[in-house]
Amino acid sequence: MGVMAVMAGPAAADTLESALMQTYVNNPTLNSQRAAVRATDENVPQALSGYRPKISITATGGQQSVGSVTKVTTTTPATYSTLTGYNSPVSLGTTVSQTLFNGFQTANRTRQAEAQVLAARETLRSTEQTVLLNAATAYMNLLRDTAILDLQRRNVEVLQEQLRQTRDRFNVGEVTRTDVAQSEASLASGRSSVLTAESNYKTSAAVYRQVIGIEPGKLSAASPVDRFSPNSLAAAVSTGSAIHPSITSAQFNIDVAQQAVKVAEGALYPTVSVQGNFTKNYLAAGNLTTMESYNASVLGTLSVPIYQGGSEYSLIRQSKETLGQRRIDMDTARDQVRQGIVQAWGQLDAAKGNIEATTAQVQSSEIALNGVREEARVGQRTTLDVLNAQQALVNARVSLVSAQRDRVVASYSLLAAVGRLSPQVLGLHVPVYKAEVHYEQVRDSWAGVRTPDGK
Repeated sequence: MGVMAVMAGPAAADTLESALMQTYVNNPTLNSQRAAVRATDENVPQALSGYRPKISITATGGQQSVGSVTKVTTTTPATYSTLTGYNSPVSLGTTVSQTLFNGFQTANRTRQAEAQVLAARETLRSTEQTVLLNAATAYMNLLRDTAILDLQRRNVEVLQEQLRQTRDRFNVGEVTRTDVAQSEASLASGRSSVLTAESNYKTSAAVYRQVIGIEPGKLSAASPVDRFSPNSLAAAVSTGSAIHPSITSAQFNIDVAQQAVKVAEGALYPTVSVQGNFTKNYLAAGNLTTMESYNASVLGTLSVPIYQGGSEYSLIRQSKETLGQRRIDMDTARDQVRQGIVQAWGQLDAAKGNIEATTAQVQSSEIALNGVREEARVGQRTTLDVLNAQQALVNARVSLVSAQRDRVVASYSLLAAVGRLSPQVLGLHVPVYKAEVHYEQVRDSWAGVRTPDGK
C-alpha cells in the first residue's frame, strides 16, 4: 500500500477491524437507535392489551352526619319522627370489563405494531451501515493524514538540506543569491504545509474519537473489502434492491399504513363488551338504618355507531392518503438505492484506476528528481528545477496516499450501498446485537415496570 504501509507501524498497531468492533459496541448513535428499537417493541404488548380484561378496585370511606324528620300520617293529628346520628360508611367494590368485539381494531393494531417493530429493525440496520461506514472513513482519513504529515515533515528535512547545500555553493560562487532565496521560499512553503497537515491530522483524530469512541493509537494499513461485494454492477443493483434496509424499511412502513387504514375503518363497526361489578357496603351513606348491603351485576353492552360528526370518515380518508404516500416512498427508496449503488460503483472504479495512475506518477517523479539533481551538479539544471522536481514528488506521494485511502473507503461505500455492510458480513469478532431477544422478552408481558435488563 505504498506510503500507508510504511506508516503502519508494528504488528500490535490498531487495525481497521478492531476500530469497527469498537464502533459497533461503543458508538452512541448506534446505541441510541438500539434503544429506539426496544421502545418500539413495547407497541406490541400495548396493542395486545386490547384482548385482555381490565380490572379495578374501588374503596370509599369517611365520616357522615345524617338527620331526617319523617311525618307520620297514620295518626291524627299527624306526628313527626326525628332521626339523627353519625356513622362511618365504608364501600368496597371491584369492576371487571372485557371487550369482546371492537371491529377487529385490536387485531389490526397488533399487526400494525408488529410491522412497526420490523421497520424499526431495518432502520437499525441502516444506522449500523452508516455508523460502520463513518468509522471506516474516519480510520482511513486519520491514516491518510498521518502519512501526509510524515511526508510533509520529511519534505521539510529535505528542503533544509537543500538550502544548506545551496548556501554552501553560494559561498563558493557556484550559484547566485536568487538560488538561495528560492530555496528559502520553498522551505517556508514546506513548513506551512506541515502546519496544515498537523491541523488536518488533529481534526481527523478528533473525528476518530467521536465515531469510534477511543483515542487512536498507531494505525496499521487497511485493505479493501471488494470480496464481499457483487462482481458486476447489475448484480449489485439486483442485490441492493432486494436487501437494502432503506427498501425493506419502506416495505414494512407500507404494512404499517395498511393496518392503520383497517384500524380507522374499525371505528364504523359495532362494539360488544361485558362488565361485571361487585360492591359491598357497610353503614350505607345517607342511611342510618342499613348496616350492610351488596350489589353484584354482570352486564353486556352493544354499541352501534351511527354518526359521530364525520371525524371517523376523515380519519379513514387520511389513512388511505398516508398509505399512498408510503407506496410512493417505496419507489423513492428504490431509486435512491439504485443511484447510490451506481455512484459507489463508479467511485470504486475511479479509485482503482487512480491507484495505478498515482503509483506511476510517484515512480516517474522519483526518476525525474534523481535526474534533475544529477544534471544540476554539472550545471545543466538550476536550483529552481531541483525544487520544482522535489515538490512534484511530494505532491505525487500525497496523491498516492489519498488514492489509497479512497480505494478502501470506496469499497466500504459500495458494500453499504448494496446493503451488506454489517458485522456478520465483515466477520467482526464481536457479539452481534439481536433485536429479537428483547422483543420476545416483552411481547407477552402482562405486568411489570422493570425492563428486561433490570432498569
